[in-house]
Amino acid sequence: MLKVGLTGGIGAGKSEVSRLLESYGAVLIDADKIAREVVEPGTPGLAAVVEAFGEDVLAADGTLDRPKLGAIVFADAARLATLNAIVHPLVGARSAELERAAGADAVVIHDVPLLTENGLAPLYDLVVVVDASPQTQLDRLVRLRGMTEDEARARMAAQASREQRLAIADVVIDNDGPLAALEPQVRKVWAELNERAAASSS
Repeated sequence: MLKVGLTGGIGAGKSEVSRLLESYGAVLIDADKIAREVVEPGTPGLAAVVEAFGEDVLAADGTLDRPKLGAIVFADAARLATLNAIVHPLVGARSAELERAAGADAVVIHDVPLLTENGLAPLYDLVVVVDASPQTQLDRLVRLRGMTEDEARARMAAQASREQRLAIADVVIDNDGPLAALEPQVRKVWAELNERAAASSS
């Protein structure tokens, strides 16, 4: 098994790269998706969040009101740490479970937005960084996601810098250009990952 950490700044195109890799046959473990699953209604995760933050963080239908919780934790580092202490171990346990189910010869892609920020690079056999210039990120966030320029800049500033991400990269995928230029790069990386997986299992 080859364990790959995939990361990139907001608007860099990491989701598109993970989608392509999964379409080629990678086992994709998406940390953001799991983080949502572990706090669905009826889960111990949601019960722990309600215990820590109160019933006010629930929507009328009993699901987690993410915008309301976000407004609380992003304004208060201590409360964000409380939330992370609940969610991160649950995400880690579920990710490990999915990894164990993947099979010995699998290429497992862990899609982790905050891989750089949380110092997670040592957990993987190699780290793939999807890279785009800050100008490209800003343009995509404003044009494609409907953010204001100030919102986009704030989200980018809350993440690791481009230099910090590139410093932990074993493989860099340049996604500064059009989508058509991305696919051949990702296919080439997929071939390299398969070679490495074969070499490590032999």
